[in-house]
Amino acid sequence: MAGKMPSPGHRPTATMTRMTEAHPTASRTPDVRIAHTADLDPATLKAARALLYDVFDDMTAEDWEHSLGGLHALVHEDGELIGHAAVVQRRLLHGGRALRCGYVEGVAVRADRRGRGHGAALMDVLERVVRGGYDLGALGAAEEAAPFYAARGWQLWRGRSWALTPDGIRRTADEDGCLYVLPTAAAPLQLDTDLTCDWRDGDLW
Repeated sequence: MAGKMPSPGHRPTATMTRMTEAHPTASRTPDVRIAHTADLDPATLKAARALLYDVFDDMTAEDWEHSLGGLHALVHEDGELIGHAAVVQRRLLHGGRALRCGYVEGVAVRADRRGRGHGAALMDVLERVVRGGYDLGALGAAEEAAPFYAARGWQLWRGRSWALTPDGIRRTADEDGCLYVLPTAAAPLQLDTDLTCDWRDGDLW
Protein backbone atom coordinates (compact mmCIF):
# COMPACT_ATOMS: atom_id res chain seq x y z
CA MET A 1 0.00 0.00 0.00
CA ALA A 2 1.65 3.18 -1.13
CA GLY A 3 -0.66 6.12 -0.75
CA LYS A 4 -4.20 7.40 -0.71
CA MET A 5 -5.26 7.15 -4.33
CA PRO A 6 -8.84 5.85 -4.73
CA SER A 7 -9.47 4.19 -8.07
CA PRO A 8 -12.93 3.16 -9.31
CA GLY A 9 -13.44 -0.55 -8.81
CA HIS A 10 -10.04 -1.13 -7.25
CA ARG A 11 -9.07 -0.68 -3.64
CA PRO A 12 -5.87 1.32 -3.19
CA THR A 13 -3.11 -0.85 -1.79
CA ALA A 14 0.15 -0.01 -0.11
CA THR A 15 1.88 0.47 -3.38
CA MET A 16 -0.65 3.04 -4.50
CA THR A 17 0.64 6.48 -3.76
CA ARG A 18 -0.68 10.00 -3.79
CA MET A 19 2.11 12.28 -4.95
CA THR A 20 2.26 15.54 -6.85
CA GLU A 21 5.95 16.23 -6.92
CA ALA A 22 6.12 19.81 -8.15
CA HIS A 23 5.87 22.35 -5.33
CA PRO A 24 6.93 25.99 -5.47
CA THR A 25 8.28 26.02 -1.91
CA ALA A 26 10.36 22.86 -2.17
CA SER A 27 13.92 24.05 -1.53
CA ARG A 28 15.99 20.98 -0.72
CA THR A 29 16.13 17.25 -1.20
CA PRO A 30 14.50 15.45 1.73
CA ASP A 31 16.79 13.41 3.95
CA VAL A 32 15.81 9.75 3.73
CA ARG A 33 16.80 7.15 6.29
CA ILE A 34 16.85 3.51 5.25
CA ALA A 35 16.72 0.60 7.68
CA HIS A 36 15.61 -3.00 7.90
CA THR A 37 12.50 -3.82 9.90
CA ALA A 38 14.70 -5.55 12.48
CA ASP A 39 16.61 -2.30 13.08
CA LEU A 40 13.58 -0.06 13.65
CA ASP A 41 12.60 0.65 17.24
CA PRO A 42 9.00 0.10 18.37
CA ALA A 43 8.24 3.84 18.34
CA THR A 44 9.27 4.19 14.68
CA LEU A 45 7.27 1.14 13.65
CA LYS A 46 4.27 2.49 15.52
CA ALA A 47 4.63 5.86 13.77
CA ALA A 48 4.93 4.20 10.35
CA ARG A 49 1.86 2.08 10.98
CA ALA A 50 -0.11 5.12 12.15
CA LEU A 51 0.93 7.07 9.04
CA LEU A 52 -0.32 4.32 6.74
CA TYR A 53 -3.60 4.03 8.60
CA ASP A 54 -4.02 7.79 8.33
CA VAL A 55 -3.28 7.85 4.59
CA PHE A 56 -5.33 4.80 3.58
CA ASP A 57 -9.06 4.74 4.23
CA ASP A 58 -9.21 0.94 4.33
CA MET A 59 -5.81 -0.06 5.62
CA THR A 60 -5.79 -3.57 7.10
CA ALA A 61 -3.54 -5.58 9.39
CA GLU A 62 -2.49 -7.65 6.37
CA ASP A 63 -1.53 -4.49 4.48
CA TRP A 64 0.75 -3.51 7.33
CA GLU A 65 2.27 -6.99 7.46
CA HIS A 66 3.08 -6.71 3.75
CA SER A 67 5.37 -3.77 4.52
CA LEU A 68 7.44 -5.68 7.08
CA GLY A 69 10.49 -7.88 6.73
CA GLY A 70 12.42 -5.79 4.25
CA LEU A 71 13.93 -2.31 3.98
CA HIS A 72 12.08 0.84 4.99
CA ALA A 73 12.74 4.33 3.62
CA LEU A 74 11.74 7.02 6.11
CA VAL A 75 11.47 10.81 5.96
CA HIS A 76 11.22 12.88 9.14
CA GLU A 77 10.50 16.57 9.61
CA ASP A 78 10.77 18.29 12.98
CA GLY A 79 11.11 14.92 14.66
CA GLU A 80 7.93 13.50 13.12
CA LEU A 81 7.66 10.75 10.53
CA ILE A 82 6.02 12.25 7.44
CA GLY A 83 6.99 9.76 4.73
CA HIS A 84 7.40 5.99 4.48
CA ALA A 85 8.00 3.36 1.83
CA ALA A 86 9.21 -0.23 1.95
CA VAL A 87 10.65 -2.86 -0.34
CA VAL A 88 10.24 -6.54 0.50
CA GLN A 89 11.42 -9.64 -1.31
CA ARG A 90 8.91 -11.75 -3.21
CA ARG A 91 9.13 -14.38 -5.94
CA LEU A 92 7.41 -13.70 -9.25
CA LEU A 93 7.12 -16.45 -11.85
CA HIS A 94 7.77 -15.33 -15.41
CA GLY A 95 9.05 -17.06 -18.51
CA GLY A 96 9.82 -20.27 -16.66
CA ARG A 97 11.87 -18.52 -13.98
CA ALA A 98 11.28 -17.67 -10.33
CA LEU A 99 12.47 -14.07 -10.28
CA ARG A 100 13.72 -12.36 -7.15
CA CYS A 101 11.47 -9.32 -6.90
CA GLY A 102 11.82 -6.17 -4.85
CA TYR A 103 8.13 -5.49 -4.19
CA VAL A 104 7.31 -1.93 -3.15
CA GLU A 105 4.80 -1.49 -0.33
CA GLY A 106 3.53 1.17 2.05
CA VAL A 107 4.47 4.29 0.08
CA ALA A 108 2.80 7.16 1.90
CA VAL A 109 3.40 10.84 2.59
CA ARG A 110 1.46 12.80 5.19
CA ALA A 111 -1.26 14.91 3.56
CA ASP A 112 0.18 18.27 4.61
CA ARG A 113 3.63 17.37 3.26
CA ARG A 114 2.71 16.13 -0.21
CA GLY A 115 3.95 17.85 -3.34
CA ARG A 116 7.38 18.65 -1.89
CA GLY A 117 9.46 15.87 -3.42
CA HIS A 118 9.22 13.44 -0.51
CA GLY A 119 7.64 10.72 -2.63
CA ALA A 120 10.36 11.01 -5.25
CA ALA A 121 13.06 10.90 -2.57
CA LEU A 122 11.57 7.75 -1.07
CA MET A 123 11.38 6.07 -4.46
CA ASP A 124 14.95 7.11 -5.34
CA VAL A 125 16.17 5.04 -2.40
CA LEU A 126 14.00 2.02 -3.09
CA GLU A 127 14.77 1.98 -6.81
CA ARG A 128 18.49 1.92 -6.04
CA VAL A 129 17.90 -1.11 -3.82
CA VAL A 130 15.82 -2.84 -6.50
CA ARG A 131 18.35 -2.26 -9.25
CA GLY A 132 21.24 -3.41 -7.08
CA GLY A 133 19.69 -6.41 -5.38
CA TYR A 134 16.79 -7.86 -7.37
CA ASP A 135 15.86 -9.20 -10.78
CA LEU A 136 13.03 -6.68 -11.03
CA GLY A 137 10.85 -4.33 -9.02
CA ALA A 138 7.06 -4.53 -8.89
CA LEU A 139 4.15 -2.66 -7.34
CA GLY A 140 0.43 -2.11 -7.69
CA ALA A 141 -0.63 1.44 -8.60
CA ALA A 142 -3.95 3.22 -8.67
CA GLU A 143 -4.86 5.00 -11.89
CA GLU A 144 -4.07 8.40 -10.39
CA ALA A 145 -0.59 7.28 -9.33
CA ALA A 146 0.37 5.68 -12.63
CA PRO A 147 1.91 8.83 -14.20
CA PHE A 148 4.17 9.26 -11.16
CA TYR A 149 5.60 5.77 -11.56
CA ALA A 150 5.69 5.81 -15.36
CA ALA A 151 7.75 9.00 -15.30
CA ARG A 152 10.29 7.17 -13.14
CA GLY A 153 10.70 4.28 -15.58
CA TRP A 154 8.18 1.83 -14.14
CA GLN A 155 6.37 -0.04 -16.92
CA LEU A 156 2.78 -1.25 -16.97
CA TRP A 157 2.48 -5.03 -17.05
CA ARG A 158 0.24 -5.61 -20.05
CA GLY A 159 -0.11 -9.38 -19.72
CA ARG A 160 -2.29 -11.46 -17.43
CA SER A 161 -1.68 -11.65 -13.69
CA TRP A 162 -1.88 -14.79 -11.57
CA ALA A 163 -1.11 -15.92 -8.02
CA LEU A 164 0.40 -19.16 -6.74
CA THR A 165 -2.07 -20.18 -4.01
CA PRO A 166 -2.37 -23.23 -1.71
CA ASP A 167 -4.98 -24.51 -4.20
CA GLY A 168 -2.84 -23.96 -7.25
CA ILE A 169 -2.32 -21.09 -9.67
CA ARG A 170 -5.26 -18.68 -9.62
CA ARG A 171 -6.12 -15.88 -12.01
CA THR A 172 -6.08 -12.36 -10.49
CA ALA A 173 -7.88 -10.50 -13.26
CA ASP A 174 -8.86 -7.59 -11.00
CA GLU A 175 -5.19 -6.64 -10.81
CA ASP A 176 -4.67 -6.48 -14.57
CA GLY A 177 -3.84 -2.94 -15.63
CA CYS A 178 -2.69 -1.97 -12.13
CA LEU A 179 0.69 -3.71 -11.93
CA TYR A 180 3.94 -1.95 -12.74
CA VAL A 181 7.44 -3.37 -12.97
CA LEU A 182 10.89 -1.84 -12.87
CA PRO A 183 13.11 -3.88 -15.21
CA THR A 184 16.77 -4.47 -14.47
CA ALA A 185 19.62 -5.85 -16.56
CA ALA A 186 19.39 -9.12 -14.63
CA ALA A 187 16.12 -10.35 -16.13
CA PRO A 188 14.69 -9.51 -19.56
CA LEU A 189 10.90 -9.19 -19.32
CA GLN A 190 8.10 -9.76 -21.82
CA LEU A 191 5.43 -7.37 -20.61
CA ASP A 192 2.62 -8.91 -22.67
CA THR A 193 2.88 -12.38 -21.13
CA ASP A 194 1.80 -13.93 -17.82
CA LEU A 195 3.15 -12.88 -14.42
CA THR A 196 2.50 -14.91 -11.27
CA CYS A 197 3.09 -13.79 -7.70
CA ASP A 198 3.75 -15.88 -4.60
CA TRP A 199 1.13 -16.46 -1.92
CA ARG A 200 0.45 -14.19 1.05
CA ASP A 201 -2.49 -13.32 3.29
CA GLY A 202 -4.70 -10.39 2.30
CA ASP A 203 -4.25 -8.74 -1.09
CA LEU A 204 -2.12 -11.01 -3.25
CA TRP A 205 -0.61 -8.14 -5.24
